[in-house]
Amino acid sequence: MSQETVTRAQLSEAVYQEVGLSRNESADLVETVLNEISDALARGEMVKISSFGSFSVRQKGERVGRNPKTGEEVPIMPRRVLVFRASHVLKARINQTLAELDPPHIEVAS
Repeated sequence: MSQETVTRAQLSEAVYQEVGLSRNESADLVETVLNEISDALARGEMVKISSFGSFSVRQKGERVGRNPKTGEEVPIMPRRVLVFRASHVLKARINQTLAELDPPHIEVAS
């Protein structure tokens, strides 16, 4: 499996190729969409993108953790964490692509 990362520039280029906006307009569009998603999440709202998934912010309470080197107990402060849940459509697409890249190995007994 490759370890490539999709960048903002690549997203902008894809919008440019598919939609036909100028490169600057494509970059502005990608930035606007990402800013809207970020702003909604910062306000604590859920963001659902059909056939892709949903982003939400979850509150985690205070808990006690351990320093792995010393074993000393350390309090972990309450915080908010970002959660992404992939849609069934996205999960199916990922698994279909995975199956095409690496088909299961079946041994046949003679």
